[in-house]
Amino acid sequence: MTAGVRPVTWKDVPTQFVSAGGVDFAYRELGQQNGGVPVVLLVHLAGVMDNWDPRVVDGLAATHHVIAFDNRGIGSSSGKPANTMEQMADDAITFINARGFKQVDLLGFSMGGMISQEIVLKEPQLVRRMILAGTGPAGGEGISTVAGVANYDLMRAKLTGQDPKQYLFFTRTPKGIEAGKAFLKRLLERTDNRDAEIAIGAYVAQLQALSAWGQKAPADLSVVKQPVLVVNGDADRMVPTPNSYDLARRLPNSQLIIYPDAGHGGVFQYEEDFVPKALAFLAN
Repeated sequence: MTAGVRPVTWKDVPTQFVSAGGVDFAYRELGQQNGGVPVVLLVHLAGVMDNWDPRVVDGLAATHHVIAFDNRGIGSSSGKPANTMEQMADDAITFINARGFKQVDLLGFSMGGMISQEIVLKEPQLVRRMILAGTGPAGGEGISTVAGVANYDLMRAKLTGQDPKQYLFFTRTPKGIEAGKAFLKRLLERTDNRDAEIAIGAYVAQLQALSAWGQKAPADLSVVKQPVLVVNGDADRMVPTPNSYDLARRLPNSQLIIYPDAGHGGVFQYEEDFVPKALAFLAN
């Protein structure tokens, strides 16, 4: 990099678009674009690009080419939103192919982790390694009832004037509450050219996908030979923590990290610990 030139960070990286399959996909990319395997980020229920923790993205981008995108009909991407995980995975594959990537690493958080599982089962040659955070397998405990938990906390947040993620992602202990406040503050660091919020219709479509995926017959994850890092907090209410143990047990080449006094957003609460461990996992 030229002396005096400030590196691009998640706070100021421009949003770009690529057209494929009749969709204009919005995406942002940054980091070390030196021919290594890129890391594609798949976001959570109701999430858009600005829902990624800047510390996690910038931490990964210190040594990796990192790409985040809005799937079809989400945020700034065009098209009708998908209402099944399988369709979301197909759209993600379309985006990855449109960017010309022959192989990628995946970081899937929550619903993004479910999409990641569908991607690796559909196109195993496309995936080198996966990080699955705050997520679970098809048919997993409590996944079909995520809508009830999410909508309850949306109402709780409205009544108390708080962001729903304070309830959904973090524990109600002093440590969890402070971590949530810090995370929400970081999400606001980008002030210019922010992503469009998810539309109500797209949120409903995602809830339909979660319900169906939670009732789906369990997949044979023994066929997934790629290395997988499974991460969660020990008190996840959205996708109950036992799902993370289940994933790690069923994936033959997995590692498991469970953070104490942490909920669904454990990777954001413990970002200072998670980022180095994610980098070490991706570097192996």
